[in-house]
Amino acid sequence: MKQIIFKGSGVAIVTPFNEDMSVNYPKLGQLIDWQIAEGTDSIVICGTTGECSTLTDAEQIECIRYTAQRVAGRVPVVAGCGSNDTPHGVNLSKEAAKVGADALLHVTPYYNKTSQRGLVRHFTAMADATDLPVIVYNVPARTGMNITPATYLELSKHPKIVATKEANGDIAAAARTIGMCGDNLHFYSGNDDAVIPLMSLGGLGVISVVANILPKRTHQMTQLFLDGQVSQAGKLQTDLMGIVDAMFCDINPVPVKEALNLMGWEAGPCRLPLIETDTTSRDRISAQLRLHGLIK
Repeated sequence: MKQIIFKGSGVAIVTPFNEDMSVNYPKLGQLIDWQIAEGTDSIVICGTTGECSTLTDAEQIECIRYTAQRVAGRVPVVAGCGSNDTPHGVNLSKEAAKVGADALLHVTPYYNKTSQRGLVRHFTAMADATDLPVIVYNVPARTGMNITPATYLELSKHPKIVATKEANGDIAAAARTIGMCGDNLHFYSGNDDAVIPLMSLGGLGVISVVANILPKRTHQMTQLFLDGQVSQAGKLQTDLMGIVDAMFCDINPVPVKEALNLMGWEAGPCRLPLIETDTTSRDRISAQLRLHGLIK
């Protein structure tokens, strides 16, 4: 069996910004401490929700270094180091390993999309760059690329490629892939609306956006399933669908940052090209936060 990085709920944590758009490290530290206190099982830093695409390399590595130092071994730190430029991803991976990451998250190449054979070479090069375990990230809605079951099987043969964050929304393909790869590739849901369905096929948990605002309940949902309380876990999944939908009523992470700001966390704005949400979406987000007791 491949190494298990974590089971349960990993938060794809936001990167809080000051009004001048610099990284707000003290606020990031407070969010990390709150997440761990609420039961979050892993901190995933500099992913899509962390706005890694608009961080400089220096900011990205400093965010990873700061997170590893702040977490101080309490939970695993997974560092987003993906790139559509393979040598760039290799260099980011090496630097993330130096500053204390426990594992790496590598997204499929975007814009200059490759073939399935190219995917294998791309991920292999980055996995070979360090001794850290790697989670590949499949999110076709953002990248225009999809990892097929056959490619997953090939990737699962690499000793350092241990898991995937699957966000293609195709539960049948996930079932086929899990059947083909077995214990050589672990699965995390990349979609908050399909955590329990994927876990029912053998998934280990979720890398979650919604956990930014509901860390305890997201952890509880996954832990209930892991403890064999499947119906209770399913009930939590269905209870959260309204707020999950609200967190994706605009481009991620615009809604979740809006929610954190409404909750008083001062996560700040998003960097361009992302802008503040409109009034209709803000009202929808506020209504869900009130429904779940997160604001008055």
